[in-house]
Amino acid sequence: MVTSSRITTARKRRGLTLADLSKRVEVSVQSLSNYERGRTEPTPETLAKLAAALDFPASFFFQPDLEPIPLEAVSFRARSKLAAGPRDAALWASRLAVELHGWIEERFRLPASDIPTLGRPDPETAAEMVRARWGLGTAPISNMVHLLESHGVRVFSLPPEYADVDAFAMWRDGTPFVFLNTLKTPERGRFDAAHELGHLVLHGEDRSLAGPQAEQEANAFASAFLMPRRSVVEHMPKTPLVQQILRGKGIWKVAALALTYRLHDLDMLSDWHYRRTCIELGKLGYRRGEPSGMAGRENSQLLDKVFTALRSKGVTLHDVARDLHVSPEELSSWVFGLIVTARKGSHGTAPARSEPTSREVRPRLSLVQ
Repeated sequence: MVTSSRITTARKRRGLTLADLSKRVEVSVQSLSNYERGRTEPTPETLAKLAAALDFPASFFFQPDLEPIPLEAVSFRARSKLAAGPRDAALWASRLAVELHGWIEERFRLPASDIPTLGRPDPETAAEMVRARWGLGTAPISNMVHLLESHGVRVFSLPPEYADVDAFAMWRDGTPFVFLNTLKTPERGRFDAAHELGHLVLHGEDRSLAGPQAEQEANAFASAFLMPRRSVVEHMPKTPLVQQILRGKGIWKVAALALTYRLHDLDMLSDWHYRRTCIELGKLGYRRGEPSGMAGRENSQLLDKVFTALRSKGVTLHDVARDLHVSPEELSSWVFGLIVTARKGSHGTAPARSEPTSREVRPRLSLVQ
């Protein structure tokens, strides 16, 4: 029997309205609405059209209900300016990625969550407390994604077709998740990761992750976490020139404008110098991008280790996708585009998938900060 909510899930994942889907499959809007509400069931021929139009295997529509992620549980930036289609598509992509996380968790022992609950300190203090708890001191952070994963945050990528969705975080059943846009500059990606950590630390599971105040707090946390006060004061002169800022941003692997804002926040740039510096950086192209920035963006260490271990057992990307009833391309969009090649057995056929048993010991993943 077709699970009606799975049709809604697939449609919203593709960012389509009922009218959009109606045109693609040549089925009336009323009929599609009835399918999604469970009032009627599509014929096998119609289901095949839906599966093709939505780019999901037909088996996807026969799986159990997927509980949606509540909008209020997610830290969407500039939520009021984000169109419903891209927002819902990103939410449902993240919900499907949570299914992948469950699949992985059945087979591997993942790092336990170590996101501290700090009461309600100001963002600067909270950033210092997290750094102290994690033994980071004031040293620059080499890789934000690896750092989050080593402390139990599950990090996935957002599908590239929705560039307007920057990043978001959420808690689900006590596990913290962060979803990152892979189209931003590497420096912006690092700040987004720190920003979402700020939401997880400052707002936890019992406070709203949404709203202008929450966004301001997460931004302040990210700035202080990536560029600790003591480190900036030690490395940067007061009232630095633009060229000094451009050299200095490489220390903390941040955008030039992010470092400029931090310098102003620490009273190392006056209001006038701050405005002038922003104007100069804008003329040099630093509002549109990050010229001469980092060579490549940060990716998931955990997912890379998972798929490497699976390959060693003959489990391919196609096997995992088949278990989750999605296409390999869909799966790849959640995992930073990691390529997992299929391996042939000795007789030219793919080896059987390894399924966990009650006696099987799940391998522990060792992550390096």
